[in-house]
Amino acid sequence: MNTGLKRLSIVTIMSLVLLAAVVLSTGTGAMHIPPAQVVAILLSKIGIHLPVAYEEGTAAVLWMIRLPRVVLGVIIGAGLAIAGAALQGLFRNPLADPGLIGVCSGASLTAVMLIVLQSSFSLFTGTPLLHFYVMNFVTFCGAIAAVLVVFRISLRNGQAVMSTMLLAGIAINALCNAITGLMTYISTNEQLRSIVFWLMGSLGGASWQTVLAVLPFVLVPLVLLPRIATALNIFALGEREAMHSGVKVSRLKTQLIIYSTLAVAAGVAVAGVIGFVGLVVPHIVRQITGPDNRILIPCSALLGAVLLTLSDLLCRTIAAPAEIPVGIVTAIIGTPFFIWLILKEKNRLPYDAGSKQTLCRIGWSPYSPQPVSSGGPGSFVCVDGRQR
Repeated sequence: MNTGLKRLSIVTIMSLVLLAAVVLSTGTGAMHIPPAQVVAILLSKIGIHLPVAYEEGTAAVLWMIRLPRVVLGVIIGAGLAIAGAALQGLFRNPLADPGLIGVCSGASLTAVMLIVLQSSFSLFTGTPLLHFYVMNFVTFCGAIAAVLVVFRISLRNGQAVMSTMLLAGIAINALCNAITGLMTYISTNEQLRSIVFWLMGSLGGASWQTVLAVLPFVLVPLVLLPRIATALNIFALGEREAMHSGVKVSRLKTQLIIYSTLAVAAGVAVAGVIGFVGLVVPHIVRQITGPDNRILIPCSALLGAVLLTLSDLLCRTIAAPAEIPVGIVTAIIGTPFFIWLILKEKNRLPYDAGSKQTLCRIGWSPYSPQPVSSGGPGSFVCVDGRQR
């Protein structure tokens, strides 16, 4: 099959799956709405009237309660997934996750601080609408600030060093989590419930104003990340090779970090911490489409939207009328997959059973910080000098 036709087929199939997930999720709940009525109600909003009868109350429930939540799940799921795909390309590691650079921990810290300290500031005790926008703004700023600190620490001679950025992200995550734990410790019982529910992630507060607040920040990465997919493909060969091919490596790194931060920070600001979407989805898509970021990034957005939409549907229905935080479901799905991915990556390394340790890697010696020459394409150089 032609490569272009194959890509179009994959995108079309994933788009249809997303559409089916939206219709299913919108119609499922305490008030069941058949798919035909869901489609009729949605099309009536754009002037297309189908010969399907439905009540105005049903249309109101769908349009004002169900649909904003589903649309918010689609937007946040797509944003988390493309951020994961971008960062895995940046670090050239399928185990990379948006949380590595401090986005989630920074947003969590500022949100928890706001919940605990809001009684001390009259600004936060105003109308619910004002509190909503203050909460979103503060958590978004916290995410951006954490990433800026990580990025600043990683700079050397004006260029970001990926290994340093990874270590800086671990340090900032640890610091933010420690302060978050302290704020949780001094919180009241009422505040503690709000903190725990927010840290678990939920789409329960969805409304059209929430959708409009998130959409611009996720739309920018959705539009711009595919435009730099070709440069990201070249970057996968290595920084030096990318520079020789004309790619502005420093600019590419900065763009990837900014776009990923925008997408994740906006989602975390309104829905709390929802983990594993950015880790699991790009890897699944990579198994289907291959490593080409030109198709990987848009397909990750589609599959991420599907995953979070169906996860939220499960949260709303599995324990009805109670509701499980969506972060729990994504973690239950993502943790086994993450363990499998670790084991898969570990098994790729050559292993010497006699010495009980991994001794060989392609062109690299564990006892020397400098690369060692290999004996040819696909060969391994061992610490004892033997080739494999």
